[in-house]
Amino acid sequence: MEHSVQLPIRAIQHIGIPVTDISRSEAFYRGLGFDNVMQAPFEHNGQAGTCIMMKRNQVVIELYRLPDPELAAIRNRKDGHIDHIAFDVPDIEEAFNILKAGGYHIFEEAPVFLHFWKNGCRYFNISGPDGERLEFNQVL
Repeated sequence: MEHSVQLPIRAIQHIGIPVTDISRSEAFYRGLGFDNVMQAPFEHNGQAGTCIMMKRNQVVIELYRLPDPELAAIRNRKDGHIDHIAFDVPDIEEAFNILKAGGYHIFEEAPVFLHFWKNGCRYFNISGPDGERLEFNQVL
């Protein structure tokens, strides 16, 4: 059972969008005034993907391209797809413990480290009532 928790969410950190052509998507968002402020590879099911963080003012959009076998589902969509909303938290361990104690469904066993941004970041995800994915993220 989920309980009301006192969690220090500072802001929406980013919105994650899976894309089929990372260069085309980067150019599209550049046309809207966004800048590429971070780009990094990641591994998904043993294969390489690419992540780009595009920023304009305080709005950050995460564009990511999954490895080729994962692209079929994205290409077959009839409309756009937002994969997750990420909330910025000051202490990822505290956020994890608060939500775990509150009875929320957490996908990861512990916060995960990624080599994103200058010093990396740590994150974990919970499931919302309709299956939406909510990410909690601390940039280190």
